[in-house]
Amino acid sequence: MKKILALAAALSCAFGAASVSAGEISVGVTPVPHGEIMEFIKPIVAKQGVELKIVEFNDYVQPNLATADGDLDTNYFQHRPYLATFCKDHGLDLVEVAPVHIEPMGIYSKKVKDLKQVADGAVVGIPNDPTNGGRALLLMHSQGLIKLADPTNITATVMDITENPHNLDVRELEAAQLPRALDDLDLAVINTNFAMQADLIPSRDALAVEGADSPYVNVLVANPESAKNPDLQIVIKAVQSPETRKFIEEKYKGAVLAAF
Repeated sequence: MKKILALAAALSCAFGAASVSAGEISVGVTPVPHGEIMEFIKPIVAKQGVELKIVEFNDYVQPNLATADGDLDTNYFQHRPYLATFCKDHGLDLVEVAPVHIEPMGIYSKKVKDLKQVADGAVVGIPNDPTNGGRALLLMHSQGLIKLADPTNITATVMDITENPHNLDVRELEAAQLPRALDDLDLAVINTNFAMQADLIPSRDALAVEGADSPYVNVLVANPESAKNPDLQIVIKAVQSPETRKFIEEKYKGAVLAAF
């Protein structure tokens, strides 16, 4: 009887251990800062039994498609306005599961040191996706480079420019290409994650940046099914922890701001 009870206890412990053992969560990211933040929390969630599989992308389309298809459990690369626009345009059902950080967009140049020095006919590069393009135009409007018909319209396009006193040549390029195109442009309005990959720090290198009250919060996103995964809750808790906040503050020195 003692042997039977001991065996039962051993089996109970074994099944108990299995029941608390978590699984794998796959997350699609762009490398900086999203991938770096996920790498930081990877050992934190591993201690709780969750293996975080980080898949890097260099575009703003495939991570959402892969998450909607279930090839990824979650993604972390985009802000709220982009998510809303992308889901509407592609007929996708994706949900925000956690706000994480804000990256203030900046205006950069290798040819001028002050926006007052911008010459007539200067060539300006902006992102070619709708919300980031509109965001760039709003920043240009706030700096007096152009005037827009509606300076609150986050989906403004070059067609909404009502005044262009410097006759700027505004060119729409892939967001990831803008840092590499900076040598050929007079100005470029660049998302912080791509700027940082090119060693451009907003607080040091940008001629102008968005204010700290920017509505463009970067969020963790899932499909409705993966959003219910209890393992994802472990990831969310880790990414919104005091330890992660400290990591963001110390590593990015104001180029990335925690939003939780």
